[in-house]
Amino acid sequence: MRVLVASDDRAERRLVKRLSRRDPAAVRELYALHGRTTFGFLLRLLNDRAAAEDVQQQVFLEAWQRGDRYDPARGTLLAWLLTMARGRAIDHLRRRVPEPRDPAATVLLADGAEEGRIDELHEQWRLVGVLDQLPPEEADLLRRRFYLEQSQTEIAAATGLPLGTVKTRMIRALRRMRELLEVEA
Repeated sequence: MRVLVASDDRAERRLVKRLSRRDPAAVRELYALHGRTTFGFLLRLLNDRAAAEDVQQQVFLEAWQRGDRYDPARGTLLAWLLTMARGRAIDHLRRRVPEPRDPAATVLLADGAEEGRIDELHEQWRLVGVLDQLPPEEADLLRRRFYLEQSQTEIAAATGLPLGTVKTRMIRALRRMRELLEVEA
């Protein structure tokens, strides 16, 4: 977990410029930065390691080919990659759908349930990326509250922090998350 700083932003802008020039080293660096996150997203989405590996290759190839189209005003580089991963995963799931006897069931299976699941996972991974930008002590409190569903009193007992400190840090963390999400939007 890390806090996003200006040097990270400059490094990302330099990486984007190199991607737009189709620099092969840039795609390797992009993969080193975000490969694990995108692969985890795809693995959870597709529930098939081989399919996730194939789709991951498509995503990074597309990032290399379309690097000049990335618009930082529309979101972070990771959000751009996850959006491409989501699209390629949907394409993969649609191709994978077996031919049922009822054509209407195909439409429901390909467009409804899978895509809804993909959107939900995409949003979860986007939030994980934002949590990773918070200071570790703040991110830990939010994870305990929203993933483990602990009350603030339970968090204070588990961490040994005073209840007032837990509340203050959670408020600060939620404000930072909101700011980071607004920057992405």
